[in-house]
Amino acid sequence: MIDLKGKNALITGSSRGVGQQLARGLAKLGCNVIVHGRTAESCNKTLDLLKEFPVSVRSVHGELSEESQVNDLIQQVRNLDINVDILYNNAAVMTPYYEDYWAHSWEDWTESFKVNVMAMYSLCGAFIPGMIDRGFGRVINLTSGIKDQPELAPYGASKWAVDKLTDDLAIKLKDTGVRINTLDPGWLRTDLGGEHADHPVEAVLPGALAPALIEDDGPNGQFFSAIDHKLDISS
Repeated sequence: MIDLKGKNALITGSSRGVGQQLARGLAKLGCNVIVHGRTAESCNKTLDLLKEFPVSVRSVHGELSEESQVNDLIQQVRNLDINVDILYNNAAVMTPYYEDYWAHSWEDWTESFKVNVMAMYSLCGAFIPGMIDRGFGRVINLTSGIKDQPELAPYGASKWAVDKLTDDLAIKLKDTGVRINTLDPGWLRTDLGGEHADHPVEAVLPGALAPALIEDDGPNGQFFSAIDHKLDISS
């Protein structure tokens, strides 16, 4: 495993849930964190939680469903005048569950792909070139194990698109120091996962940190499972 001390990580959707856990896990390893939420105020709880760690913590904000706000978010990060070494594309939306799986509206489809795929694509495009130039980067795109549920078709299809885009980008990063992989956090009790999910949100650690800790010649375009991955970071 590599040493993340002094590295800078941008985690979308880190004002709560899985993203908040990722922020805590990375900060515990000495990684500086850029917290993201829909609004500046929404980041406050995570910012408070990270005060116990001797790392630099900053925050940015913006709705990922709006191209103008994604572009503004990218500019906010650039204005921090620091390198983004690690990018967790964690934020996602899930449109309503419909027993009548032909009832999904075009708005449902559009919203899912805007946040889950298009924003991710823009963020990758904004920060991966710099990673390549510096010879180091870790990009982790959160996916889902969802299958056989057309009742959630827009969400499921958007996560398939995340997998496909990650696979294709991995080919372009083959001979660089940048690794891009997907991560399934598992079915967790979050706002998105619901109260009946198999695991508490805290179960996402430490496995979810694995794709950030790989070596420069490590997995690329591969799938990681946060729940199933056995990771010892005690040392």
